[in-house]
Amino acid sequence: MKKLLLIIVCAFLGIQLASAQYFSKGDFVLNAGIGFGNTLHTGSGMKTTVPPISASLEYCIIDNLFDENSSIGIGGVVGYSAQKYKYDFDLSGGKYEVKNSDFLLGTRGSFHYQFVDKLDTYASIVLAYDIVSASSSDNSSRHSADAGSFFSGVYVGARYYFTQNFAAMAEMGYDIAVFKIGVAVKF
Repeated sequence: MKKLLLIIVCAFLGIQLASAQYFSKGDFVLNAGIGFGNTLHTGSGMKTTVPPISASLEYCIIDNLFDENSSIGIGGVVGYSAQKYKYDFDLSGGKYEVKNSDFLLGTRGSFHYQFVDKLDTYASIVLAYDIVSASSSDNSSRHSADAGSFFSGVYVGARYYFTQNFAAMAEMGYDIAVFKIGVAVKF
């Protein structure tokens, strides 16, 4: 009798775990996050003045890809971060300072798989254009430049839904930041 009850409970939990897909065809999800571990400008003495912040909007184009728990989403992403490097190069007060800022604008694609109820896990790729503004100054002059280049990244992420439409999110990998946390809203 105990074994039968255990089997029934396990079967019920299995059905419950896969019962509600949190990223289905037609869903839009807006993520907003703050990052830690800047991947764009790093080095000894480089200090973050604006931590990596990002927002993305994702649309589910395919659900039930392999089974009822898998889906694919595409969308756009924007991000911003700023850094500063300061160097005192002699005892007479000579200073050198560099400031960088990055603005990313791009696309992302994600494969989602929901292993357990309320947890949407995914692996993503991103292709973005990084617009860099830089300025440098020392005691006697100031210079500035703007440039841009393509940037690609990969990461894994998860959204835990507190309600049907509101979630906490975390992403880790090579993107604008090594680790991001934030919130997500589905509509």
